[in-house]
Amino acid sequence: MNDAATLAGLDPATLTDVLRVAGAPGFDRWHEQIRRTGGCADPIRLTGGTRTVDPATKTVLHAYTTDHEPGGVLRIACGNRRASRCPSCAWTYAGDTYHLIRAGLVGDPAKGTPPTIRDHPRVFATLTAPSFGPVHNRPGNRPCRCGRQHADDDPALGTPLDSVTYDYAGAVLWNNHASDLWRYFTIYLRREIARRADLTQKAAREASRLSFGKVAEYQKRGAVHFHAVIRLDGPEGPDTPPPHWASVDLLTIAIRAAAARVTVDVAATGDQPARTLRWGTQLDVQPIGAFGHGEQITEQAVASYVAKYATKAAETTGTVDRRIGNKEALVLLGVADHPRRLIETCLDLHAAYPDRKLRDWAHMLGFRGHFSSKSRRYSTTLGALRQVRADYRAAQQRAALGLPDPDEHPESTTLTLAHWVYAGHGHTPGESWLAASIHRDLQANREAARVELPAQLALEGAAL
Repeated sequence: MNDAATLAGLDPATLTDVLRVAGAPGFDRWHEQIRRTGGCADPIRLTGGTRTVDPATKTVLHAYTTDHEPGGVLRIACGNRRASRCPSCAWTYAGDTYHLIRAGLVGDPAKGTPPTIRDHPRVFATLTAPSFGPVHNRPGNRPCRCGRQHADDDPALGTPLDSVTYDYAGAVLWNNHASDLWRYFTIYLRREIARRADLTQKAAREASRLSFGKVAEYQKRGAVHFHAVIRLDGPEGPDTPPPHWASVDLLTIAIRAAAARVTVDVAATGDQPARTLRWGTQLDVQPIGAFGHGEQITEQAVASYVAKYATKAAETTGTVDRRIGNKEALVLLGVADHPRRLIETCLDLHAAYPDRKLRDWAHMLGFRGHFSSKSRRYSTTLGALRQVRADYRAAQQRAALGLPDPDEHPESTTLTLAHWVYAGHGHTPGESWLAASIHRDLQANREAARVELPAQLALEGAAL
C-alpha cells in the first residue's frame, strides 16, 4: 500500500483500529476478501458455507465454511450504484452501463445487437425541466442576471436570484412527476413518428420499433433532466433494418413535436393550485456519429456520458444520499440553503399529495424514478452482464479446485448445496480506511493498464 504517509492524519481511534486489523492473524485472508470485492466500502457479511457433491456417487468434492474466515464471515460486495456510498461498486455499475449503452450504438452480437445497428437512425436527446424562477448561471461570456460572472465552482450557481419568489413547490412536484412525463413522451413519440411517416399507428408499429436507453441527471438548480439514446429499428428490433422512411431527420422532428405535446395535470389540493407540468423549452437533439469524423456527438462519448451519470444522484446538488426523517436533521447535516428548501418543501407537501410519497423521496428532491433505464430491445441487460461476470468467476473457482467444467464435460454433473445467513454489513473505522486504500490501488492499476494497452497495441502493429 502507498498510504503510509496518510496514517499520521488519522484520528487516534481509527489509527488504533488500522493497526489492530493489520496485525490480526487473519489479515492476509481479510485483505484477499476485500480485494475480491474491489475495495467495497460497505460489504455484506455472510455466515454459512457450500458443499459441491457428485450426485452419482454422493462424494463431497469440495466443502467451504466461513468458520475459519476472519471474524467467521465471508464479505461480498454491496452492489450499491451510488458513487457517494461505494466508489468501488459504483465503478462496476458504471462499467456495466457503459457496455449496455455502447452495445446499442456500435453493435455486439454477444449482447444482442448486430454491427449493422450503426446504420439505424439514432440520436442523443436531452429533455429538461421548465423554469421555476431565475437562478444564478453562466450564460456564455455574458454576466449573470445578478451582474457577476460566476466561476465554474461558484456555489451560487443554480441557486435562485430571489428565494422568496422561487417556485419550490413546482420544482419538487415536477421532479416527482418526471417519470410520468417521460412515459407520456415515449407514447407521443411513437404517434409522431407514425404521423410523419404518413402511416397509422398500427402500420408504423408493424414496420418499426422504437428503442432507447436513458439516464437521469440533476442540474445545479436541483431539477432532474434526462439524457437518452433514441434509436429506430426494424419491426423485430435491432436485428432487422429500419423501414425506408426512417431517418435521423424524421426522428429529430418527431422528438421535438412529442416533447411539446406532453402534459401532466396535478389537481389542486389544500393551498396548492392546480398545475400542468411540461418539459422545458431547452430541448437538445443531436445525431450520433459512428466513427467520430467531425461529428459533435460520438458513440464513445455518449456511452461514457451515460455511464458517468448512472452512478450519481441528488447529492451532486448539495443534498444527502439517504432518507431524511425531519427538518432538524438538515441543520445537523449542514445542507445548503437551496437544497434544504427543496427538501423541506417535499416534507411540507407530503400531506397534500400522500400518494406521491414526497416524504420518502425528499432526499432526492422529489424524484422517485429509475436513474438509468432502457426499452426491452435496446441491447443487453444489467442482469445478463452480471451473470457473465459471475460465470467467469465460477469457472475460475472450478479450475482452481480441479472441478470439472460442465460445458466441456456435461456427463460430469455436480451439485452445489449452499446455506447462507446475513450477518451484517460494513466496516470498522480501521477496516474502512484499509478498504479505501485497496480500492485506490486497484483503480490506479486499472488506469495504468488503460494507458498502457493502446501503446502496446500500437507497438505490436508497427512490428507487423
